[in-house]
Amino acid sequence: MSTTPAQTTTTEAPPATPGAPAATLAATTPEAAAPPAAAAPAARTTARPAPHQHRTPPVLTPLGLLTVLLGAALPMIDFFIVNVALPTIDRDLQAGPAMLEMVVAGYGVAYAMLLVLGGRLGDIVGRRRLFLWGLAAFGVTSLACGLAPDAWTLVAARVAQGAASALLLPQVLATIQAATTGKRRAKAVSLYGGTAGVSSAVGQVLGGLLVSADLAGTGWRAVFLVNVPIAAAAWLLAARAVPETRSPHPSRVDGPGTALLAVTLLTLLLPLTEGRAAGWPLWSWILLAVFPVVATAFVLVERRAERLGRTPLVPPSLLRIPSVSSGLTMIVPFTLGFGGFMFVIAVALQNGLHYGPFAAGLSLAPLCLAFFLASLAGPRLVLRFGRRVVLAGSLIQGAGLITLALTVQAGWPEISAAGLAPSMTIMGFGQGLLLPVLLRIVLSELPMAQAGVGGGVMVTTQQSGMALGVATLGTLFLSLLPSVGIRDALLTALLTQLAIVAGTTLLALRLPRTVR
Repeated sequence: MSTTPAQTTTTEAPPATPGAPAATLAATTPEAAAPPAAAAPAARTTARPAPHQHRTPPVLTPLGLLTVLLGAALPMIDFFIVNVALPTIDRDLQAGPAMLEMVVAGYGVAYAMLLVLGGRLGDIVGRRRLFLWGLAAFGVTSLACGLAPDAWTLVAARVAQGAASALLLPQVLATIQAATTGKRRAKAVSLYGGTAGVSSAVGQVLGGLLVSADLAGTGWRAVFLVNVPIAAAAWLLAARAVPETRSPHPSRVDGPGTALLAVTLLTLLLPLTEGRAAGWPLWSWILLAVFPVVATAFVLVERRAERLGRTPLVPPSLLRIPSVSSGLTMIVPFTLGFGGFMFVIAVALQNGLHYGPFAAGLSLAPLCLAFFLASLAGPRLVLRFGRRVVLAGSLIQGAGLITLALTVQAGWPEISAAGLAPSMTIMGFGQGLLLPVLLRIVLSELPMAQAGVGGGVMVTTQQSGMALGVATLGTLFLSLLPSVGIRDALLTALLTQLAIVAGTTLLALRLPRTVR
């Protein structure tokens, strides 16, 4: 049968339906009744979707997922990559202990302070757009770190790099939440959790390799310069493969809440990270005394804003969702122990066992591999066993810590990387079962409109916990060194982390029994 336009044109208008939209009636009017010159514009006009119709939902392709995970890995790696480079930075820039801690803390504090704001801005201006801006800023600030002529410049560049990371990272989870559904979302969140854990260990392995390789005489600078081409490649991929998403009801930035959250984190993290190295001066105690005051003020301001119908930076109603509150409560001690361990072990291996940067990083490779393999198994296991996967992961992590403590007790100071491998493998497997599932639980009941702010709150909790771990376990370890030596200081830190793991295991009982 022929299908020429003349044969398919309606020659009689159908009867009008009472209450039918005018656009519908116009679309069914015979084209013969209109002059030819007006026909084309009318056809173009009616081809557009009506305002009330929904657009096709954004879809995150496998390449898009790979791209956002690469973007997530960059700031996570950079939190830890500098650990094994600290002795070399000290020798090259004559930095001193206090300045070295600022190199680590400046990044972590700026990162944690701005993460929730980064999530909110992504909801407003578009997550893909802010992801691209964050990647560009991260590349530029990494270049500034790599070219820093002195310690103060390096600290300033690290603070700026932390701010860039805060723009970049919240967009990853928010994009996954907005552009995936069902099993694809569960798998993507698990891969994000695996990326978060593996990146931490990979950071120290890669840092050791780059410092030891001394590429073109760059030494420690390579740990920052390597980010520049990776960020550029991720930017090009994101421009093509990552869909644009934003909150359907974006709200204004909560200025008072943003300022109070920044001051709250600053008054806690800055004195804890810098106080010991500076000799606990008066300012550190003043800031610690101010912390509970501004934290209380932040909570009251956010509650009032939500009560008045505004959109606070951290909506209190978000924290009343059971999966969010129980998950965040567990993330704090887990990341505190994890962040502290990664810092302490890097110092102990280099200064106590006299490993070079590469050997110190390579010693963490079994942890990295086991974490990755466990994170891949997590999505299948959680469907069958629910929160028991988190409980099992916490118990296995504790077994790894006990094994490592016994290894240090019996073999110090003649412990090889192979001797550390069994304990590192056990720890990594337990952590790989725990963290990705925990992140999935937090996100499982988030409303779509709060994907950005929810992801920002979760990542802020995660990064604040790691910074707090470096500050607390790191300070405990470094303060014990002069009196008891590296071995006993390391054992004390490991046993302290074991106590934290015991508390984490008990908190796992508050998680939802089943995971969506």
